Amino acid sequence: MKITKTEKEWREILAQKGAEPLAFEVTRHAHTERPYTGKYEGVWSKGQYHCICCGALLFNSDTKFDAGCGWPSFYAPAVEGAIAEKVDNSHGMRRVETVCAQCDAHLGHVFPDGPKPTGDRYCMNSASLEFIEDPKA
Repeated sequence: MKITKTEKEWREILAQKGAEPLAFEVTRHAHTERPYTGKYEGVWSKGQYHCICCGALLFNSDTKFDAGCGWPSFYAPAVEGAIAEKVDNSHGMRRVETVCAQCDAHLGHVFPDGPKPTGDRYCMNSASLEFIEDPKA
């Protein structure tokens, strides 16, 4: 079931989670953090990446790779249907925006220049993610 909340409710949820200040603008207004500034861009620990807004599982660390683009990049979602795609014609470009399928939080974009086995590069904003490290790692 789709999760919908008011902007005030999303702000409160993000504040309770201790999300970084940019998280609201990224997730609810499709802003983008500057490259190489996100807290997860250089994280290589084992674990899972969840939506900062609703907690849905989005990516596993074993699909993360160094794309050299300045944002955390993954070649596949953790589960089928976790991420929805939308056409994005902003900034004079045609791109594919990625959003959390559960709450519509903006995550980033997907490009067809990733590694095998999918060939996809899910280029995500750290501000839209919450990393939960594997306690066994």
